[in-house]
Amino acid sequence: MQNQKIEAVPSVRQWVSEVASKTRPDHIVWCDGSEEEGRRLTEKAVADGLLLPLDQGSLPGCYLTRSHPSDVARTEHLTFICCEAKDDAGPTNNWMAPGEARKKVGPLFEGAMRGRTMYVIPFVMGPPGSPFAKVGVQVTDSLVVVLNMRIMTRVGTVALDELDRTHEFVRCLHSLGDLSPDRRFVLHFPQDHEIWSVGSGYGGNALLGKKCFALRLGSAMGAHQGWLAEHMLILGVQNPAGQTRYIAAAFPSACGKTNLAMLVPPEGLRKKGWRVFTVGDDIAWMRIGADGRLWAVNPEAGFFGVAPGTSKNTNPNAMATISRNTLYTNVALRPDNTVWWEGHDDPPVLGTLDWQGRPWDPQGAEKAAHPNSRFTAPAAQCPSISPEWQSPQGVPIDAIVFGARRRAVVPLVYEARDWQHGTFLGATLASETTAAATGKVGVLRRDPMAMVPFCGYNMADYWGHWLAMGKQMSRPPKIFRVNWFRRDEQDRFLWPGFGENLRVLIWMLERCDGKGGARPTPLGNVPTLDALDRDGLDVSQPVLEKLLSVDGADWTTALADQRAFLETFGSRVPPAIWAEHRALAARLAAPVP
Repeated sequence: MQNQKIEAVPSVRQWVSEVASKTRPDHIVWCDGSEEEGRRLTEKAVADGLLLPLDQGSLPGCYLTRSHPSDVARTEHLTFICCEAKDDAGPTNNWMAPGEARKKVGPLFEGAMRGRTMYVIPFVMGPPGSPFAKVGVQVTDSLVVVLNMRIMTRVGTVALDELDRTHEFVRCLHSLGDLSPDRRFVLHFPQDHEIWSVGSGYGGNALLGKKCFALRLGSAMGAHQGWLAEHMLILGVQNPAGQTRYIAAAFPSACGKTNLAMLVPPEGLRKKGWRVFTVGDDIAWMRIGADGRLWAVNPEAGFFGVAPGTSKNTNPNAMATISRNTLYTNVALRPDNTVWWEGHDDPPVLGTLDWQGRPWDPQGAEKAAHPNSRFTAPAAQCPSISPEWQSPQGVPIDAIVFGARRRAVVPLVYEARDWQHGTFLGATLASETTAAATGKVGVLRRDPMAMVPFCGYNMADYWGHWLAMGKQMSRPPKIFRVNWFRRDEQDRFLWPGFGENLRVLIWMLERCDGKGGARPTPLGNVPTLDALDRDGLDVSQPVLEKLLSVDGADWTTALADQRAFLETFGSRVPPAIWAEHRALAARLAAPVP
């Protein structure tokens, strides 16, 4: 009954027919999102050798899948924005004209599904019935992608109900192709609301509702429709009086977003009555409400998190979430049919198979799990999930945080003077690269708003959109910059991070209320030494002073790099961003009070 309803949507049926005539699958399956369908497709994936069942006693409903060794991360160098004018894509995006893209990549889909099954997945991003909600239809020949999409999005009848309301959907075409990196492309057509992906089964390239739709197309849609699509977690902080305030935070991938989203308060703060709720761990869609505030939803239904480093010590909520109904990708397999990765609670054991299924030597140099190995789990299973996480209207945002991985220069936290200054802080964000994308790890690169890999149009215009949104809000969030990763001369982390980060969030919310001790610096306001709740915190005063210090010489050097980066955008950089750059230079040149 349900799949007949799906096939009956004329616009969807026509598009699927066109795709089928090009890709020529042996069979077409219309997904309805039912539990019975999930059981049937999982059994088929196991029978086909695509999934390995894990120990169902300790990990019920959990499976392991392994990707090709050349297909383990986002392929940013093969990801393109396909708009008519190159300048509209901007210097941070790869660009291809739409006609050229269709001519070049279209042939890779010719007969690509011959001998395979085409799956048609109608899905919704955002809470159903919400003004935020948007529909997509993904066509794919990967059963593993189908099973991941069933977790990460709302699949089936719920999408059709939204289609009845909106009559619009994003066309998402995906094929594994031959998995050759030489024939791998991820194309976005913002003007046509269309995405093509071929040659990859990795989630960031193949789960088209995620980075492709929710961020690259979403950001372009937001620019035209007056909202923001951001690479941000959303969390709620409840104070001892029972009031919950919400924070959205942008970090590059593999920089602790999931850990922060699922933060467990340290014992001292927990006893005082502080709690943290998870609304989303990766993406936020934000609109201005009638009250002049910024309201946000998590458009996803699941978590696609990095496994290495996740443990009961670093993220107990994540470990509880992924203990059932979870798909693991490229982690190690222990002899008892359970999973393992570097940073796991348990010690390594003999007889473990690495992420490629090879015998692994715990004393060897090779990693057991790939550094970008993943888990895909339903958000509803998270112990800290917010009761508001599926609210159609979203949650009101009091503070926005920009963070990145920096060994030096950037202090633990500082506060922007206003929305314009905060936009500048986001626009000049720089971070050390991680294993979430192909390429060298640990290289410093500019990553404005943690959106360089995900902004679907010219980033200078994107900053302009941020500035325009700020002018429309009567009660904009305060903006902050954080760095949990500062190190000392022996390369040791100065800040303990994880649950202790709540102390910084509390200071931010105090600043939102016009409270909280702060001292001015050329960068912005940093906490005074007594402003952070240090009860039970194992950080000495000299270390805290180092964490909050601002070295003018370091920042004067950084100014030149900032300027060079901004100049790559030419005349499209908003004058307000240049004004903030000049103001920072003037403050750094002024005598320190």
